[in-house]
Amino acid sequence: MFRFGTAVEGGNFLNYALALRDALHTVDPSLEIRSVSTKGTSENVPKLEAGELDIAMVSGEVTHELFEGIGRPPAKLRIVTAMFSTPGMFAVRADSRYHSIGDLKGRPVVWNGKGSGIVVQARYMMGGLGLDLDKDFEAIYPDTLAEGPALVIDGRAVALWGGGLRWPGFIEMSTNARGCRFVVPSAAEIKTIRAKYGFLKPLVVPASLYPGQREAINTVGAWSYVLARDGLDDQLGYRLAADLYRIERGGSLSRQLAESTAKNTLASLPRPDLLQPGVMRFYREKGLLP
Repeated sequence: MFRFGTAVEGGNFLNYALALRDALHTVDPSLEIRSVSTKGTSENVPKLEAGELDIAMVSGEVTHELFEGIGRPPAKLRIVTAMFSTPGMFAVRADSRYHSIGDLKGRPVVWNGKGSGIVVQARYMMGGLGLDLDKDFEAIYPDTLAEGPALVIDGRAVALWGGGLRWPGFIEMSTNARGCRFVVPSAAEIKTIRAKYGFLKPLVVPASLYPGQREAINTVGAWSYVLARDGLDDQLGYRLAADLYRIERGGSLSRQLAESTAKNTLASLPRPDLLQPGVMRFYREKGLLP
């Protein structure tokens, strides 16, 4: 049995966790998984490092800080698989007058829970533009992710920050009768952000992903990962990689798992030695790594 750290309701992490657990059970019924409800990235990292979880989901920006040793010693955690890319953007009501990040300055903006990975992403992206979440906006940090959309829909806030493809908060806003538009950095702003934080990659939200979104959206973001604790049994890492590969090759990746492929995992790796050793051995046996 292994312990899998999940996340709170209202975000993509919990949806991904449920889909991953179900897919693993389908291809490997004897694999014992105990889901552990957590607050997401902010709780998953210390629990992994304390050995209280075996694998858990961690946002891309926090993963960057862990491996680079930003504000702390470099982590000994290792990557099992890429989860999904997380394009960062704002959603505003379709009838609002806000069309740029500059328009949102000084306005009430919902950044989501203070400990969430999505807020860490916002700090990097706004920081790349020389903006501070708390000083340059009227920052709102609701207790749960589920509260955010309603604050914008009823006018208590002008924008909701979020990330990911088919992010639940954006789905709620875009399917509401008022509709929504998305606000992202301009091409010049993307260049400025990446000049300061090169680990943030250009990402595209395909057209028609959300109701009323007729064109593709260009922004930046990072990849989130399933990480393993230091010392996780290599046989378990190998088994998880093999199971994920079977799911992928069998064409049974659900919408939530669509980006969890070997190709995406290897392409998004900060460096190959960050793979969990059992996962690395599986990839090498398949000829995916030299």
